Amino acid sequence: MVMMATDAVRNPLPSGPSTLCFNKEEFMRDDFDVDKFVVECRRRVPLETLRDDLSVYLKVLKTAMIELINKDYADFVNLSTNLVGMDKAISNLTVPLEHFQEEVLAARSAMDEAISTVEEKLKKRAECRDKKACVQRLMNIIHCVEKMEKLLRIPPEADEEQIKQSASELNGQLIERVATEFNKLQFYVNKSKGLPLLEQIRPRISAITTTLQFSLEGSFREGLERKNPEILRQCLRTYATIDKMKDAEQLFRQYTVKPYMEEVISDQFIKTNTQGLRGMYHKILEFIPLHCKLIKEVTSGSLQSTSGEVVRGYDFLTNAVWPEIVSNVEGNIPFIFAPGNPDLFHERYNISMEFVDQFECQCGSQASVKRLRAHPSFNTFMSKWSLPVYFQIRFQEVAGSFENALLTPFNVTADSKEFHLHSTTVLWSCLCKCWSDDVFLSGLCHRFWKLTLQLLARYSNWIEAVHAKELTEKDGNSADPGVSNPGTGSGDPPAVAPRPAPVTLGQVVAMVADAHRVDSKVTAFFTEVIKPKLKTTGCQDSAILEESLQESQTSITKHLPGFGEYIVKDITAQCSVHLKLVNDIPRLYRRTNREVPSKTSGYLNSLLKPLKMFLDEHKTTISEEMYRSWVMK
Repeated sequence: MVMMATDAVRNPLPSGPSTLCFNKEEFMRDDFDVDKFVVECRRRVPLETLRDDLSVYLKVLKTAMIELINKDYADFVNLSTNLVGMDKAISNLTVPLEHFQEEVLAARSAMDEAISTVEEKLKKRAECRDKKACVQRLMNIIHCVEKMEKLLRIPPEADEEQIKQSASELNGQLIERVATEFNKLQFYVNKSKGLPLLEQIRPRISAITTTLQFSLEGSFREGLERKNPEILRQCLRTYATIDKMKDAEQLFRQYTVKPYMEEVISDQFIKTNTQGLRGMYHKILEFIPLHCKLIKEVTSGSLQSTSGEVVRGYDFLTNAVWPEIVSNVEGNIPFIFAPGNPDLFHERYNISMEFVDQFECQCGSQASVKRLRAHPSFNTFMSKWSLPVYFQIRFQEVAGSFENALLTPFNVTADSKEFHLHSTTVLWSCLCKCWSDDVFLSGLCHRFWKLTLQLLARYSNWIEAVHAKELTEKDGNSADPGVSNPGTGSGDPPAVAPRPAPVTLGQVVAMVADAHRVDSKVTAFFTEVIKPKLKTTGCQDSAILEESLQESQTSITKHLPGFGEYIVKDITAQCSVHLKLVNDIPRLYRRTNREVPSKTSGYLNSLLKPLKMFLDEHKTTISEEMYRSWVMK
């Protein structure tokens, strides 16, 4: 029986035919899945083959089951006989097991009661420990208060006069000792919030706080007035000990920075100073070496002597000087932010940004500069400059002047040595204006770049419209290139749109020459003018911008070959008229006694006359390259 069971475990399934499309061991896996099994088999054989193989193996299993029963038939038959008396044996075991179960339950109940008792005692012990700690903190609070009152020489019920008198009698070392105790007191107070005793003693704590603040304020102002670095170090250490560093910075702002800035930052100062706004900013910057040198030496060590420690954690330029500057600029001279006069706004903005750069140079470290730029007052100052409004004004100036030039695009310019048409001269003037030092602002670099592309695109659209009108729609039904039909002045459109004037051959030549000139100048303009200004704004990848500019240039020049063909065709037509005289030559010499001609016929001079007149008329307009391309056609 044992051997049979062992063999059954080792070989739980009977072997089937070797031709089966599956492995019988798959059925014994713990993670056997019917769907997965069918999918795997279907990849190898059709479903009909799988069905037939499963039927075959089912028959094998049934045969193996019958053989197993027949082999151990005697054991199956004697199974019921072997179970005789099993009920009595089970009954004999039931009573001891039930008794054992009762004992286990009793032991578990006793254990649970013991655990509950221990947990309750631990809870009470923790409560006692917390109360003891609370009492100890209250005792420490009372001890600290009494010790500080003794050091400060103030009675428990001190009034304001007594507090001020006590504050005036303290020295630096005593203040530092009191600050150490005060720091401990703050810790104990934060841990004991809401306790009745704390509320009773709070007036005494307030008196100590006020006395300490008066003492620190007096010591800080004394150090500034006497320019004593040791007093300042001790005072600032004390402020840092009691976590009141912001109070020291605000005190410096109130008593030192504010009076100076209120006097300097004013409309009257700007009017009376020969340098105007620039002179005011220069005067503001003088405050730092005059009044901040000592405080920077104590807090940063950038200017310190060989002796004396540095008190870290303070930034008086960022947290005291700069906010006061912005506050006075906003309150006393808000007119500098007005964008109504774009030239004046441009000048004031550049002067102000130069001042910001110079102020950042005074900060002494990159960390200080980062704190300055993250300060709310810095963001407030920068947001006051209405750069979008300024750009809108400049946009109207630039785009408006170019659109006006396109109303009469073929007017000849009189004062330009580079271009022939007034519209092209205005276009180039607008491009130069966008990037001139008197108009361009680094904060609007992206917008001026967009305006540059818009100007080139508008010029390209005008050329394309002329191309469509002169070369594609020769019947004259197209609209005037580059502009829409104007109204009558009252806002209503005219009853009949005026017919646009036809474009002459000379105007086409001038337009093509100007377009080639613009295309050649734009590349150099980008390299020499635009690219340096892009670098000042932090733009490193200018290749993409240059690629977009080349696309604009391509859109301008793509129709110029068509204009060349138009010019050649027009001149050819003028010359071809005289070819009709060739038919008269045979008639002149047929059946006559005239001598053979020894010079050119008269029609040849007439034939070449239109070409010669064209070249003489436009010799200063067309380039050598254009001349060759047109003549050789």
